[in-house]
Amino acid sequence: MSGWAVMFPGQGAQYVGMGLNLFQQYQEARDVFYEADDALGYKLSQLIFEGPEERLRDTEVQQPAILVVSVAAWTVFRARQPQLPISVGFGLSLGEYSAYVAAGTFTLRDAVRLTRIRGRAMQEAVPKGLGGMSAILGLKSEEVEALCHEASQVGWVQPANYNAPGQIVVSGLITGLDHVETAARARGARVVRLSVSAPFHSRLLTPAGAVVSKALADIDIQRAQFPVLANVDATLCYDAQDIIPRLINQVSHPVLFQQCVERAMALDVLGFIEFGPGRSLTSLLKKIDRKQKVFNVEDEASLDKALELVQAPGYNS
Repeated sequence: MSGWAVMFPGQGAQYVGMGLNLFQQYQEARDVFYEADDALGYKLSQLIFEGPEERLRDTEVQQPAILVVSVAAWTVFRARQPQLPISVGFGLSLGEYSAYVAAGTFTLRDAVRLTRIRGRAMQEAVPKGLGGMSAILGLKSEEVEALCHEASQVGWVQPANYNAPGQIVVSGLITGLDHVETAARARGARVVRLSVSAPFHSRLLTPAGAVVSKALADIDIQRAQFPVLANVDATLCYDAQDIIPRLINQVSHPVLFQQCVERAMALDVLGFIEFGPGRSLTSLLKKIDRKQKVFNVEDEASLDKALELVQAPGYNS
């Protein structure tokens, strides 16, 4: 029997007040926020709902914050559709952790602690100001790879996110990024320097992988109730032996989001549902294949629409 693909956003999706509507309307959401607050030992929920925005942008706050909102949306939805078949889950970077919570692999308590540790390690791996990330829009992946190879003679830079056709994010030292951006613009590409404080998903973050490895060693990992696609190679993962090495590598290797979507489509899923703040993955998926059924859940209105659509004729077959 075919099922749905569920997906979860990564860093950059956050905004002050995300998840507040779910918290106000649903006990299941409140339980998620309270449990996360208790696990972390401070009121993450207050930071999420009230800000300040600058604090919410801190990587070690941002990662558990987005995860909590994503899991709250999933939990509220699942409570109302407990029998809906799920074929696969995946996420964008941090979102892979949310997918593992949804699949029952990690507990929420472990996941918020893990993502706080991961966020801090990713931030501290490279001194502030030395590295960054840029989105290159309008070039083929092999063109971007060639530009990175050339620029790395000046300063290391590499592809970090394969998001969609013509949308590749590169990551590395500022000297290398400057070189790639200039060369990409000369080829007619649009270039956007991202508002991040470190060169995520580049080999420069290898030290963060060692921290993640140590943190994962203390976690009880359950077999997934549905497979989760790993960012690093789009492999279907169920067990700790598959999950752990890929999450360790994930911080310093490219995120293959487009390949994960294509792998999910190859499973003949009924459609895609994004859980969490914003519609970033919904937008990317439409760039990959605009014919796919896709919608998001982040508040009461989008939840109601999703619940209506998954039961509508033509949406469940």
